[in-house]
Amino acid sequence: MTETLVIDASIAVKWVVEEDGTPQALGLRRGHRFAAPELLTVECADILWKKVQRGELSREEATLAARLLERSDIELVGMRGLVAKATELAMDIGHPAYDCIYICLAASRNWRFVTADERLIRVLDQKAPREIAGLCVRLEQVSSGSR
Repeated sequence: MTETLVIDASIAVKWVVEEDGTPQALGLRRGHRFAAPELLTVECADILWKKVQRGELSREEATLAARLLERSDIELVGMRGLVAKATELAMDIGHPAYDCIYICLAASRNWRFVTADERLIRVLDQKAPREIAGLCVRLEQVSSGSR
């Protein structure tokens, strides 16, 4: 059975823009299904916009990357039913609620959440309940086959 992983924008953008961790993120595409809250689309668009502002991508490259993301095989899940839980988790761990939406989606489906956001992983390791922190893994852990 193919495992479903919840991914955030730090993973999805690596599929369409070359950055640190791109080979590992692309490696995830073999043998997994992907899900994310609908928020993913807005976060990816914002990252691409910032990359254009910083001169890391041209407008054309960012537009192409956005089109590729729109066609990627990610199950986008509505956020209704996750907002209150994400708000509570955000207050509990002192971290922005938009990241907590991904974690709450993973927890609601008993899926793992994969991120390249080291700061988020540190906060979860230090402050999140064990059952939540245990669902959250670094990109390198999944791409190397660790569970």
